[in-house]
Amino acid sequence: MTPKVVAIVGATGLVGNRMLQMLEERDFPVKSIKFLASERSRGKTLTFRGETVEVEVLAEDSFKGVEIALFSAGGGTSKKFAPCAAKDGCVVIDNSSAWRMDPDVPLVVPEVNADDIKWHKGIIANPNCSTIQLVVVLKPIHDAAKIERVVVSTYQAVSGAGIKALQEMRDQIIAVLENREPVCKIFPHPIAFNCIPQIPQSDAFTANGYTSEEMKMVDETKKIMGDESIRVTATTVRVPVHTGHSESVNIETQHKLTAAKAREILSLAPGVVVLDDPANQIYPLACDAAGKGETFVGRIREDISQSRGLDLWIVADNLLKGAALNAVQIAELL
Repeated sequence: MTPKVVAIVGATGLVGNRMLQMLEERDFPVKSIKFLASERSRGKTLTFRGETVEVEVLAEDSFKGVEIALFSAGGGTSKKFAPCAAKDGCVVIDNSSAWRMDPDVPLVVPEVNADDIKWHKGIIANPNCSTIQLVVVLKPIHDAAKIERVVVSTYQAVSGAGIKALQEMRDQIIAVLENREPVCKIFPHPIAFNCIPQIPQSDAFTANGYTSEEMKMVDETKKIMGDESIRVTATTVRVPVHTGHSESVNIETQHKLTAAKAREILSLAPGVVVLDDPANQIYPLACDAAGKGETFVGRIREDISQSRGLDLWIVADNLLKGAALNAVQIAELL
């Protein structure tokens, strides 16, 4: 691959930092790199391949000469600056929800729909973290037996809400253990020793009773899989885990698929690792998935309540495959 001029927008955040890490670990051909962030990060420095690089304040003219920009700075920032980058000839890979459902913007998970990259017009969307790990597992099953319906419940790590949310969880855990009242600033309720069925924490519920996170999973799954006929329902829950999203998934297929056949199919699927030996207490765990790029699946069993159903347990690092790694994989395909 020809070395590229690369920029990371939101470089000082959790995901931005992981993007930097993935570029290094995967030996992405970087000719030069720019780190861009808000005014709050002015003067900060980051290290890339042993060299110290100063963080620049993001501006409309920041992308002149940049060939690929990885964005992880929120939807408002992406809406404002991604078109500026594309206008200057840069290809944007955006981690926010700003462009995901735009019909002119590909929404890509490389293991699932890599060919969609070909029709980009300067912006490519990185899907929601929970959607990514879901579709990586669903796609090979869909190809084999055609999925008709998906019911997914998520158990999402606090790191998905950012650095301040992680600190709030730590402070709350200490407060509870010291018999003090936990203080809530980021979350609407204590996250320490608790589960909150509302993601994102700042959004009101939509008119249909779902959260925006749940509707992201519904809409994005259909777009990535390229099949609007798949019926999807989701319940997303924040749990007091540092890193690693877990999902309980029930699927109904058009054609009968045994658990054994599903294991065989998934064991050959790109980016998927099957950990499924319940007799020996082997199944995916968030603490084991943290720091790894694969999507892990286990507890594969036939649904006893319907003849063409399967139950699955899916786990992945939400900051890596759920965000930074997927974005860098898209850049590699470019």
